[in-house]
Amino acid sequence: MASLDVKVPSVGESVTEALLAQWFKKDGDTVGKDEPLFVLETDKVTLEVTAEAAGVLHIRVAAGSTVKIGSVVATIDTATAAAAAPAAAKPPRAPEPRPPVAAAPVSTPARPTAPTPAPAPAAAAQPSRAQDEAGPLAPSVRRLVAEHRLDVGRIPGTGPGGRVTRGDVLLFLEQQAQAPAAAVPAGAEPVCPPCEPLQEEITRKPMTPIRRRIAERLLRARQTTAMLTTFNDVDMSAVIELRQRYKESFQKKHGVSLGFMSFFIKAAIEALKAVPEINAYIDGTDIVYPHYHHIGVAVGSERGLVVPVVRHADRLSFADLEQAINEFVTRIKENRLALADLEGGTFTITNGGVFGSLLSTPILNTPQSGILGMHRVDRRPVAVGEQVVIRPMMYVALSYDHRIVDGREAVTFLKHIKECIENPERIMMEI
Repeated sequence: MASLDVKVPSVGESVTEALLAQWFKKDGDTVGKDEPLFVLETDKVTLEVTAEAAGVLHIRVAAGSTVKIGSVVATIDTATAAAAAPAAAKPPRAPEPRPPVAAAPVSTPARPTAPTPAPAPAAAAQPSRAQDEAGPLAPSVRRLVAEHRLDVGRIPGTGPGGRVTRGDVLLFLEQQAQAPAAAVPAGAEPVCPPCEPLQEEITRKPMTPIRRRIAERLLRARQTTAMLTTFNDVDMSAVIELRQRYKESFQKKHGVSLGFMSFFIKAAIEALKAVPEINAYIDGTDIVYPHYHHIGVAVGSERGLVVPVVRHADRLSFADLEQAINEFVTRIKENRLALADLEGGTFTITNGGVFGSLLSTPILNTPQSGILGMHRVDRRPVAVGEQVVIRPMMYVALSYDHRIVDGREAVTFLKHIKECIENPERIMMEI
Protein backbone atom coordinates (compact mmCIF):
# COMPACT_ATOMS: atom_id res chain seq x y z
CA MET A 1 0.00 0.00 0.00
CA ALA A 2 1.52 3.32 -1.09
CA SER A 3 1.36 6.07 1.50
CA LEU A 4 2.77 9.57 1.94
CA ASP A 5 3.89 11.00 5.28
CA VAL A 6 2.48 14.36 6.33
CA LYS A 7 5.26 16.16 8.23
CA VAL A 8 5.42 19.40 10.20
CA PRO A 9 7.15 21.92 7.89
CA SER A 10 9.94 24.24 8.94
CA VAL A 11 8.73 27.78 9.66
CA GLY A 12 12.01 29.42 10.69
CA GLU A 13 15.49 28.65 11.92
CA SER A 14 14.72 29.46 15.58
CA VAL A 15 11.44 27.50 15.70
CA THR A 16 11.80 23.88 16.90
CA GLU A 17 8.22 23.01 17.86
CA ALA A 18 4.68 24.14 17.12
CA LEU A 19 1.08 23.58 18.17
CA LEU A 20 -1.17 21.52 15.90
CA ALA A 21 -4.14 23.78 16.53
CA GLN A 22 -6.87 22.31 14.31
CA TRP A 23 -7.57 19.55 11.79
CA PHE A 24 -9.76 20.47 8.84
CA LYS A 25 -10.38 16.78 8.06
CA LYS A 26 -11.27 13.71 10.09
CA ASP A 27 -9.44 10.41 10.23
CA GLY A 28 -10.41 8.36 7.16
CA ASP A 29 -11.57 11.34 5.07
CA THR A 30 -10.61 11.61 1.42
CA VAL A 31 -8.46 14.65 0.64
CA GLY A 32 -7.39 16.24 -2.62
CA LYS A 33 -4.01 17.59 -3.62
CA ASP A 34 -3.29 21.08 -2.21
CA GLU A 35 -6.35 20.83 0.05
CA PRO A 36 -5.80 22.34 3.55
CA LEU A 37 -5.22 19.66 6.20
CA PHE A 38 -4.45 21.40 9.49
CA VAL A 39 -3.48 24.68 11.16
CA LEU A 40 0.04 24.94 12.60
CA GLU A 41 0.63 27.61 15.22
CA THR A 42 3.97 28.83 16.57
CA ASP A 43 4.89 31.69 18.86
CA LYS A 44 5.37 33.94 15.84
CA VAL A 45 3.13 32.79 13.00
CA THR A 46 0.05 30.71 12.15
CA LEU A 47 -0.20 28.87 8.83
CA GLU A 48 -2.19 26.19 7.04
CA VAL A 49 -0.51 22.99 5.84
CA THR A 50 -1.91 21.47 2.64
CA ALA A 51 -1.88 17.94 1.22
CA GLU A 52 0.93 17.09 -1.21
CA ALA A 53 -1.12 14.34 -2.86
CA ALA A 54 -4.68 13.02 -3.03
CA GLY A 55 -5.76 10.03 -0.98
CA VAL A 56 -7.26 8.88 2.30
CA LEU A 57 -6.06 10.68 5.42
CA HIS A 58 -4.95 8.73 8.51
CA ILE A 59 -4.34 11.04 11.48
CA ARG A 60 -1.61 10.11 13.97
CA VAL A 61 -1.48 13.22 16.17
CA ALA A 62 -4.60 14.79 17.67
CA ALA A 63 -5.40 18.49 17.54
CA GLY A 64 -4.04 20.48 20.47
CA SER A 65 -0.75 18.54 20.58
CA THR A 66 2.70 20.12 20.57
CA VAL A 67 4.76 18.65 17.71
CA LYS A 68 8.41 18.86 16.69
CA ILE A 69 9.43 20.34 13.36
CA GLY A 70 9.78 17.49 10.84
CA SER A 71 7.69 15.00 12.82
CA VAL A 72 5.00 12.91 11.09
CA VAL A 73 1.47 13.85 12.14
CA ALA A 74 -0.50 11.85 9.53
CA THR A 75 -0.24 9.68 6.43
CA ILE A 76 -2.11 9.83 3.13
CA ASP A 77 -3.01 6.52 1.49
CA THR A 78 -2.46 7.39 -2.16
CA ALA A 79 -3.13 3.84 -3.46
CA THR A 80 -6.73 3.98 -2.27
CA ALA A 81 -7.29 7.21 -4.16
CA ALA A 82 -5.74 5.75 -7.34
CA ALA A 83 -7.96 2.67 -7.10
CA ALA A 84 -11.02 4.78 -6.48
CA ALA A 85 -10.44 6.93 -9.59
CA PRO A 86 -11.12 4.21 -12.29
CA ALA A 87 -13.95 2.81 -10.21
CA ALA A 88 -15.58 6.21 -10.19
CA ALA A 89 -15.18 6.53 -13.95
CA LYS A 90 -16.86 3.12 -14.63
CA PRO A 91 -20.67 3.40 -14.91
CA PRO A 92 -22.51 1.56 -12.14
CA ARG A 93 -24.08 -1.79 -12.96
CA ALA A 94 -27.86 -1.89 -12.92
CA PRO A 95 -29.19 -3.88 -9.97
CA GLU A 96 -30.88 -7.21 -10.76
CA PRO A 97 -34.58 -7.42 -9.95
CA ARG A 98 -35.40 -9.32 -6.80
CA PRO A 99 -38.52 -11.43 -6.20
CA PRO A 100 -41.15 -9.74 -4.05
CA VAL A 101 -40.97 -10.56 -0.38
CA ALA A 102 -44.17 -11.63 1.32
CA ALA A 103 -45.31 -9.33 4.05
CA ALA A 104 -44.79 -10.67 7.54
CA PRO A 105 -47.96 -11.30 9.58
CA VAL A 106 -48.77 -8.54 11.95
CA SER A 107 -49.18 -9.71 15.50
CA THR A 108 -51.77 -8.03 17.67
CA PRO A 109 -50.15 -6.58 20.75
CA ALA A 110 -51.42 -7.65 24.11
CA ARG A 111 -53.82 -5.27 25.77
CA PRO A 112 -51.93 -3.34 28.41
CA THR A 113 -53.01 -3.71 31.97
CA ALA A 114 -54.36 -0.72 33.81
CA PRO A 115 -51.58 1.30 35.44
CA THR A 116 -51.29 1.23 39.19
CA PRO A 117 -52.32 4.59 40.58
CA ALA A 118 -49.43 6.56 42.03
CA PRO A 119 -49.51 7.18 45.77
CA ALA A 120 -50.92 10.52 46.76
CA PRO A 121 -48.32 13.11 47.77
CA ALA A 122 -47.80 13.67 51.42
CA ALA A 123 -49.81 16.49 52.82
CA ALA A 124 -48.04 19.65 53.78
CA ALA A 125 -47.02 19.99 57.36
CA GLN A 126 -49.84 21.30 59.48
CA PRO A 127 -49.50 23.61 62.46
CA SER A 128 -49.11 21.86 65.76
CA ARG A 129 -51.93 21.55 68.25
CA ALA A 130 -50.07 23.77 70.68
CA GLN A 131 -50.07 26.59 68.16
CA ASP A 132 -53.78 26.18 67.46
CA GLU A 133 -54.39 26.60 71.17
CA ALA A 134 -52.22 29.74 71.23
CA GLY A 135 -54.21 31.25 68.42
CA PRO A 136 -54.73 30.89 64.68
CA LEU A 137 -51.88 31.70 62.29
CA ALA A 138 -52.10 34.63 59.94
CA PRO A 139 -52.52 33.61 56.27
CA SER A 140 -49.05 34.89 55.32
CA VAL A 141 -47.48 32.97 58.25
CA ARG A 142 -49.42 29.80 57.42
CA ARG A 143 -48.30 29.99 53.80
CA LEU A 144 -44.64 30.50 54.82
CA VAL A 145 -44.79 27.57 57.26
CA ALA A 146 -46.31 25.26 54.63
CA GLU A 147 -43.78 26.36 51.99
CA HIS A 148 -40.79 25.45 54.19
CA ARG A 149 -42.49 22.44 55.87
CA LEU A 150 -41.85 23.74 59.39
CA ASP A 151 -42.99 22.51 62.78
CA VAL A 152 -44.62 25.59 64.29
CA GLY A 153 -44.22 24.16 67.78
CA ARG A 154 -40.44 24.67 67.49
CA ILE A 155 -40.75 28.38 66.63
CA PRO A 156 -40.85 30.77 69.60
CA GLY A 157 -43.70 33.22 69.20
CA THR A 158 -43.39 36.89 70.07
CA GLY A 159 -46.87 38.03 69.10
CA PRO A 160 -49.82 38.65 71.41
CA GLY A 161 -50.45 35.58 73.51
CA GLY A 162 -47.31 33.89 72.21
CA ARG A 163 -48.61 33.84 68.64
CA VAL A 164 -46.04 33.15 65.89
CA THR A 165 -45.59 36.08 63.56
CA ARG A 166 -44.04 36.25 60.08
CA GLY A 167 -40.90 37.81 61.58
CA ASP A 168 -40.57 34.85 63.98
CA VAL A 169 -40.64 32.41 61.03
CA LEU A 170 -38.07 34.38 59.05
CA LEU A 171 -35.77 34.59 62.09
CA PHE A 172 -36.12 30.83 62.65
CA LEU A 173 -35.20 30.16 59.00
CA GLU A 174 -32.17 32.43 59.25
CA GLN A 175 -30.95 30.68 62.41
CA GLN A 176 -31.43 27.27 60.81
CA ALA A 177 -29.38 28.34 57.77
CA GLN A 178 -26.50 29.55 59.96
CA ALA A 179 -26.48 26.55 62.31
CA PRO A 180 -24.74 23.30 61.21
CA ALA A 181 -27.10 20.69 59.80
CA ALA A 182 -28.21 18.23 62.49
CA ALA A 183 -28.18 14.51 61.87
CA VAL A 184 -31.55 13.21 60.64
CA PRO A 185 -32.68 9.77 61.85
CA ALA A 186 -33.05 7.05 59.21
CA GLY A 187 -36.43 7.18 57.53
CA ALA A 188 -37.27 10.61 58.94
CA GLU A 189 -37.87 13.57 56.64
CA PRO A 190 -35.81 16.70 57.43
CA VAL A 191 -37.83 19.62 58.69
CA CYS A 192 -35.94 22.22 56.62
CA PRO A 193 -33.85 20.58 53.87
CA PRO A 194 -30.58 22.46 53.21
CA CYS A 195 -30.22 24.30 49.94
CA GLU A 196 -27.92 22.81 47.31
CA PRO A 197 -24.58 24.68 47.00
CA LEU A 198 -24.16 26.81 43.90
CA GLN A 199 -21.94 25.11 41.34
CA GLU A 200 -19.19 27.51 40.19
CA GLU A 201 -17.81 26.09 36.96
CA ILE A 202 -14.53 27.07 35.31
CA THR A 203 -12.85 26.23 32.03
CA ARG A 204 -9.09 25.77 31.87
CA LYS A 205 -7.16 25.56 28.62
CA PRO A 206 -3.47 26.04 27.79
CA MET A 207 -2.25 29.28 26.26
CA THR A 208 -1.51 29.09 22.56
CA PRO A 209 2.08 29.73 21.43
CA ILE A 210 1.10 33.10 19.98
CA ARG A 211 -0.61 34.17 23.21
CA ARG A 212 2.42 33.02 25.25
CA ARG A 213 4.72 34.97 22.95
CA ILE A 214 2.55 38.10 23.25
CA ALA A 215 2.58 37.80 27.04
CA GLU A 216 6.36 37.37 27.15
CA ARG A 217 7.03 40.35 24.89
CA LEU A 218 4.64 42.66 26.74
CA LEU A 219 6.09 41.68 30.10
CA ARG A 220 9.65 42.14 28.78
CA ALA A 221 8.74 45.61 27.51
CA ARG A 222 7.51 46.56 31.00
CA GLN A 223 10.58 45.13 32.74
CA THR A 224 13.40 46.23 30.40
CA THR A 225 12.32 49.68 29.17
CA ALA A 226 11.65 53.03 30.80
CA MET A 227 8.28 53.39 29.09
CA LEU A 228 6.35 56.64 29.15
CA THR A 229 3.30 57.86 27.20
CA THR A 230 2.51 61.33 25.84
CA PHE A 231 -0.88 62.36 24.42
CA ASN A 232 -2.31 64.87 21.97
CA ASP A 233 -5.53 65.34 20.03
CA VAL A 234 -5.97 65.74 16.29
CA ASP A 235 -8.70 67.46 14.28
CA MET A 236 -9.69 64.91 11.60
CA SER A 237 -11.84 67.33 9.56
CA ALA A 238 -9.38 67.78 6.67
CA VAL A 239 -8.62 64.06 6.27
CA ILE A 240 -12.32 63.11 6.43
CA GLU A 241 -13.20 65.77 3.85
CA LEU A 242 -10.35 64.64 1.58
CA ARG A 243 -11.44 61.02 1.77
CA GLN A 244 -15.02 61.90 0.98
CA ARG A 245 -13.96 63.96 -2.02
CA TYR A 246 -11.61 61.43 -3.62
CA LYS A 247 -12.68 58.00 -2.30
CA GLU A 248 -14.52 56.98 -5.49
CA SER A 249 -11.77 58.04 -7.88
CA PHE A 250 -9.13 56.47 -5.59
CA GLN A 251 -11.07 53.20 -5.52
CA LYS A 252 -11.50 53.12 -9.30
CA LYS A 253 -7.85 53.89 -10.05
CA HIS A 254 -6.14 51.71 -7.44
CA GLY A 255 -8.77 49.06 -6.61
CA VAL A 256 -8.51 49.68 -2.88
CA SER A 257 -10.25 51.92 -0.36
CA LEU A 258 -8.52 54.94 1.16
CA GLY A 259 -8.33 54.55 4.94
CA PHE A 260 -6.97 56.51 7.89
CA MET A 261 -3.98 54.21 8.36
CA SER A 262 -2.14 55.33 5.24
CA PHE A 263 -2.43 58.97 6.36
CA PHE A 264 -0.98 58.14 9.77
CA ILE A 265 1.82 56.05 8.29
CA LYS A 266 2.81 58.97 6.05
CA ALA A 267 2.56 61.40 8.96
CA ALA A 268 4.60 59.08 11.21
CA ILE A 269 7.37 58.83 8.62
CA GLU A 270 7.63 62.62 8.44
CA ALA A 271 7.72 62.78 12.25
CA LEU A 272 10.36 60.01 12.44
CA LYS A 273 12.55 61.93 10.03
CA ALA A 274 12.28 64.97 12.29
CA VAL A 275 12.91 62.92 15.47
CA PRO A 276 15.19 59.98 14.47
CA GLU A 277 15.61 58.84 18.09
CA ILE A 278 12.10 57.35 18.01
CA ASN A 279 13.13 55.25 14.99
CA ALA A 280 16.24 54.01 16.85
CA TYR A 281 16.81 51.21 19.36
CA ILE A 282 19.30 50.23 22.06
CA ASP A 283 21.80 47.43 21.39
CA GLY A 284 23.88 46.85 24.52
CA THR A 285 25.52 50.18 25.25
CA ASP A 286 24.97 51.54 21.72
CA ILE A 287 22.08 53.34 20.07
CA VAL A 288 21.38 52.09 16.53
CA TYR A 289 19.80 54.56 14.08
CA PRO A 290 18.25 52.81 11.03
CA HIS A 291 18.18 54.95 7.89
CA TYR A 292 15.03 53.23 6.68
CA HIS A 293 11.44 53.10 7.94
CA HIS A 294 9.87 49.66 8.37
CA ILE A 295 6.45 50.40 9.87
CA GLY A 296 4.63 47.67 11.81
CA VAL A 297 0.83 47.76 11.69
CA ALA A 298 -0.90 45.95 14.56
CA VAL A 299 -3.74 43.72 13.34
CA GLY A 300 -6.09 41.88 15.70
CA SER A 301 -7.01 38.30 14.77
CA GLU A 302 -8.90 35.44 16.39
CA ARG A 303 -5.63 33.91 17.61
CA GLY A 304 -4.08 37.11 18.94
CA LEU A 305 -2.48 40.40 17.97
CA VAL A 306 0.10 40.23 15.18
CA VAL A 307 2.23 43.07 13.79
CA PRO A 308 3.16 42.59 10.12
CA VAL A 309 5.79 45.02 8.86
CA VAL A 310 5.42 47.30 5.82
CA ARG A 311 9.02 47.54 4.62
CA HIS A 312 10.45 50.79 3.27
CA ALA A 313 7.13 52.49 3.87
CA ASP A 314 8.75 55.85 3.10
CA ARG A 315 9.09 54.76 -0.55
CA LEU A 316 5.44 53.72 -0.95
CA SER A 317 2.47 55.74 -2.14
CA PHE A 318 -0.89 55.91 -0.38
CA ALA A 319 -2.23 53.22 -2.72
CA ASP A 320 0.79 50.98 -2.09
CA LEU A 321 0.32 51.29 1.67
CA GLU A 322 -3.39 50.47 1.55
CA GLN A 323 -2.76 47.49 -0.72
CA ALA A 324 -0.02 46.18 1.56
CA ILE A 325 -2.28 46.44 4.63
CA ASN A 326 -5.18 44.70 2.87
CA GLU A 327 -2.85 41.92 1.72
CA PHE A 328 -1.66 41.37 5.30
CA VAL A 329 -5.23 41.22 6.61
CA THR A 330 -6.15 38.63 3.95
CA ARG A 331 -3.10 36.49 4.69
CA ILE A 332 -3.78 36.61 8.43
CA LYS A 333 -7.37 35.41 7.90
CA GLU A 334 -6.15 32.60 5.61
CA ASN A 335 -3.25 31.64 7.93
CA ARG A 336 -0.67 32.45 5.25
CA LEU A 337 1.40 35.00 7.16
CA ALA A 338 5.12 34.18 6.99
CA LEU A 339 7.65 34.63 9.75
CA ALA A 340 9.58 37.15 7.65
CA ASP A 341 6.45 39.38 7.55
CA LEU A 342 6.76 40.01 11.29
CA GLU A 343 10.46 40.86 11.60
CA GLY A 344 12.55 43.98 11.21
CA GLY A 345 10.11 46.73 12.18
CA THR A 346 11.49 50.08 13.39
CA PHE A 347 8.21 51.69 14.55
CA THR A 348 4.66 50.44 15.19
CA ILE A 349 1.18 51.92 14.78
CA THR A 350 -1.87 50.41 16.47
CA ASN A 351 -5.47 51.49 15.97
CA GLY A 352 -7.69 50.80 18.97
CA GLY A 353 -10.34 53.07 17.48
CA VAL A 354 -11.69 50.23 15.33
CA PHE A 355 -12.82 48.59 18.61
CA GLY A 356 -14.21 51.83 20.05
CA SER A 357 -11.27 52.85 22.26
CA LEU A 358 -11.29 56.50 23.34
CA LEU A 359 -7.83 56.59 24.95
CA SER A 360 -5.11 54.07 25.81
CA THR A 361 -1.40 53.70 26.55
CA PRO A 362 0.04 51.22 24.03
CA ILE A 363 2.95 49.01 25.15
CA LEU A 364 6.23 49.06 23.22
CA ASN A 365 6.97 46.38 20.66
CA THR A 366 10.56 45.74 21.75
CA PRO A 367 13.28 46.39 20.74
CA GLN A 368 11.54 49.35 19.08
CA SER A 369 11.58 52.64 20.97
CA GLY A 370 8.18 54.01 19.98
CA ILE A 371 4.59 53.03 19.22
CA LEU A 372 1.75 55.31 18.10
CA GLY A 373 -1.79 54.61 19.29
CA MET A 374 -4.79 55.77 17.26
CA HIS A 375 -8.29 55.94 18.74
CA ARG A 376 -11.89 56.49 17.72
CA VAL A 377 -13.09 59.73 16.17
CA ASP A 378 -15.60 61.68 18.30
CA ARG A 379 -17.36 64.92 17.51
CA ARG A 380 -16.42 67.29 20.36
CA PRO A 381 -16.57 71.06 21.00
CA VAL A 382 -13.18 72.69 20.45
CA ALA A 383 -11.99 76.30 20.40
CA VAL A 384 -11.12 77.58 16.91
CA GLY A 385 -9.96 81.16 17.16
CA GLU A 386 -12.51 82.96 19.30
CA GLN A 387 -15.32 80.47 18.60
CA VAL A 388 -16.33 77.07 19.96
CA VAL A 389 -17.17 74.67 17.14
CA ILE A 390 -17.94 70.95 16.84
CA ARG A 391 -15.12 69.01 15.15
CA PRO A 392 -14.31 65.30 14.65
CA MET A 393 -11.43 64.78 17.06
CA MET A 394 -9.10 61.85 17.77
CA TYR A 395 -6.78 61.33 20.71
CA VAL A 396 -3.33 59.99 19.76
CA ALA A 397 -0.83 58.47 22.18
CA LEU A 398 2.90 57.94 21.80
CA SER A 399 4.55 55.42 24.12
CA TYR A 400 8.32 55.62 24.01
CA ASP A 401 11.48 54.37 25.70
CA HIS A 402 12.62 57.21 27.96
CA ARG A 403 16.18 55.85 27.87
CA ILE A 404 16.48 57.15 24.29
CA VAL A 405 13.65 59.62 23.86
CA ASP A 406 13.16 62.66 26.08
CA GLY A 407 9.86 64.38 26.69
CA ARG A 408 10.74 67.20 24.30
CA GLU A 409 11.29 64.75 21.41
CA ALA A 410 8.04 62.92 22.20
CA VAL A 411 5.99 66.13 22.20
CA THR A 412 7.73 67.27 19.00
CA PHE A 413 6.87 63.96 17.34
CA LEU A 414 3.16 64.24 18.20
CA LYS A 415 3.10 67.86 17.03
CA HIS A 416 4.39 66.70 13.62
CA ILE A 417 1.66 64.04 13.53
CA LYS A 418 -0.98 66.64 14.38
CA GLU A 419 0.25 69.11 11.76
CA CYS A 420 0.42 66.48 9.00
CA ILE A 421 -3.08 65.13 9.71
CA GLU A 422 -4.72 68.53 10.10
CA ASN A 423 -2.93 69.78 6.95
CA PRO A 424 -2.70 66.68 4.72
CA GLU A 425 -1.39 68.70 1.80
CA ARG A 426 1.96 68.61 3.61
CA ILE A 427 2.31 64.92 2.86
CA MET A 428 2.38 63.97 -0.81
CA MET A 429 -0.71 62.15 -1.99
CA GLU A 430 -1.19 60.32 -5.30
CA ILE A 431 -4.81 60.20 -6.44
